[in-house]
Amino acid sequence: MLLAGEEWRRAFDAMQREAWRLETLPVYRVPQEEEAVRRFLAGEPVTREATQPWFDRVKAYVANGRSVGRVHVVAQPLSDYLRFEFEHYRHNVEAGEAIRILDVSDRPNPLDGVQDFWMFDRSRVVLMNYEPDGTQINREVYEGDPVPYQEYQRIALTESVPFEEYVKGLGA
Repeated sequence: MLLAGEEWRRAFDAMQREAWRLETLPVYRVPQEEEAVRRFLAGEPVTREATQPWFDRVKAYVANGRSVGRVHVVAQPLSDYLRFEFEHYRHNVEAGEAIRILDVSDRPNPLDGVQDFWMFDRSRVVLMNYEPDGTQINREVYEGDPVPYQEYQRIALTESVPFEEYVKGLGA
């Protein structure tokens, strides 16, 4: 089953305890972000107002005792898109999202070949399907056993560092 629009929002909001994401790409081509990326590359900061809808959702989830987290697998040098996304992450962390970075610049990727996904309550998995250039194809409900995805989450969390720690190491 594919999820889009309101169905995606309802599936996300149905989580009871945790929403967790693995991100593996250096670029996500999101039409709604094109202008914001262009402005960022021209030197404009990414303001919290620009991230307000997600900021508010995360803050509400956390206030209700639910957690939102992600690990992004990256390699140096960071793409322009990742530098843009990291500015969003600063605001997401402020809202309460637990963001971690798994840098594979100087080591093998322990999650090589694992695609992006969201996992809700460690039981419901939604595969995020992308073209090689980062253009989203669709979101697909995974009907199989969630255990491999639970293991991917364990590896990602074990092998990564908190976002704030990672950016300090960048001198940012």
